[in-house]
Amino acid sequence: MNEQRRQILQMLVEGKITADEAERLINALERDQPESPPGATSRPKPRPKYLRVLVTSEDDFDGPGRINVRVPLQLLRAGVRLTSLIPPQALTQANAELRRSGVPIDLTQLKPQHIEELIEHLDDITIDVDQPDAKVQVFCE
Repeated sequence: MNEQRRQILQMLVEGKITADEAERLINALERDQPESPPGATSRPKPRPKYLRVLVTSEDDFDGPGRINVRVPLQLLRAGVRLTSLIPPQALTQANAELRRSGVPIDLTQLKPQHIEELIEHLDDITIDVDQPDAKVQVFCE
């Protein structure tokens, strides 16, 4: 870990800056780092922080519409870990309700590594909807 990053984290620990400010500073540090020379090994792809859902449509009545939802992936990761705290009887009932609603998910089989695999494969998905002028995009950033 470089010294600048360590200083930012120390300021966060001391309460001098907020977590959002620390994140912005660290991101700025990463942007300011020079490009690696040709032939050097590249750094691994940064871990995505958000699931973004964009919905755009051209509505004849109200004009263009746009919905932009940004969900922290940490919330999804925490939710997966919380399933281990749910009693087995409650999971069985929840699975039954999900199946009855047409959602074929077994919560007893949901593991943290599954959410990471999903995030890795969720690169840039475009979903068509019933309206010909509407578009839904789901991606991680």
